Amino acid sequence: MRLALALLASLALLPVSALAQGAADWVPKQQAELQLLDKVTARISVLRAPVGQATQFGALTIRVTACNARPPDEVPDAAAFLEVSDGRRASGFQEVFRGWMFANAPGVSMLEHPVYDLRVLDCK
Repeated sequence: MRLALALLASLALLPVSALAQGAADWVPKQQAELQLLDKVTARISVLRAPVGQATQFGALTIRVTACNARPPDEVPDAAAFLEVSDGRRASGFQEVFRGWMFANAPGVSMLEHPVYDLRVLDCK
């Protein structure tokens, strides 16, 4: 278990191109399916974010730069490289998260935000 978490953590530090080139068993997809929780209203929303385009959710701007899924003949999983900015900061938009998130291991790399929780559900 610790070895698996260490491997996932090391993948989280790789740039977008390294995961795409180094793991031939991941299939690039064009859209990320994200689950967002507004902690103030306790509302859960599912957001479909196209790769390469900025998407708004509340004060957050989410940009998915890569979204990869496992082939259908393997254990289902998805990994997305996200750049998340918060518009509520006093200095304007400030990046609050940048890195890989994994659907099957959301605790490995997660957004730490006082109002929102974000996790990857799938890549389509």
